[in-house]
Amino acid sequence: MFIHGGGFTGGTKTKPEIIDMAGYFASRGWVFVSIDYRTAEELITISGTSQEELLSFYKGIAPQEWIEHALQGVETVKQFEQAIAMYMAQRDAKAALRWIVANASIYNIDSDYITVGGASAGAITTIALGISNLEDFRDEISITDDPTLSTTNLDESYEVKSMVYFWGSNVKVELFEAVYGTYLYDDNDPELFLAHGTNDVNPSTPYSEATELKDIYDSLGLHNELVTLEGAGHGAWDATVDGKSLSDMTFDFILERQKLSVE
Repeated sequence: MFIHGGGFTGGTKTKPEIIDMAGYFASRGWVFVSIDYRTAEELITISGTSQEELLSFYKGIAPQEWIEHALQGVETVKQFEQAIAMYMAQRDAKAALRWIVANASIYNIDSDYITVGGASAGAITTIALGISNLEDFRDEISITDDPTLSTTNLDESYEVKSMVYFWGSNVKVELFEAVYGTYLYDDNDPELFLAHGTNDVNPSTPYSEATELKDIYDSLGLHNELVTLEGAGHGAWDATVDGKSLSDMTFDFILERQKLSVE
């Protein structure tokens, strides 16, 4: 399952580079699902709105404690809307993965070998999906407050084997930990492939985010591989290393680490 980027303000699952990657994997007999999710585009402008009105309006969209933390930590309306959208995106991504598992037999999917990947905001969401517990980003809002939750295959569970991270960050995991006073990483987390450009000037996704994630993984003894894209900026879809594309390197990583064979 692949999650597109867009700064939690937009983006599309049909981005040409994602379609190309989907074709790469599908041509090798794999099921590749590119998902959409809610973004800040779908939120109202909050300028001049009181905190009480915000808590009432966003009830069922984000938890009260998440909203209150966002209000304390942001400087602009856009930042607040992005913080709310980050929660929505995570909730949607987890629902999408539950849907995939629920429909695995229809699409001939082996749900014992799940990989989740993403680019930019999608990588941020990927990390939070693979690292968080099944109930995280799900049970903070009840079905009473969000009736749509009942349609999202709540009885399904999943285990992510591998994560693929392109130029993202750890910000959403850090935000969840700050809001709920917990630490999510442990030695049962999925293995991780990272690719990040050294000249990524996006303030939310500097190259240092990749090295910090690698340090966390190394400290837990978890397998990870960081491909440093020397001189590359944000969104280096065309990058190659030793003649291999991102799709090549990702495919090789999953194949080797999940001990899969290609017939």
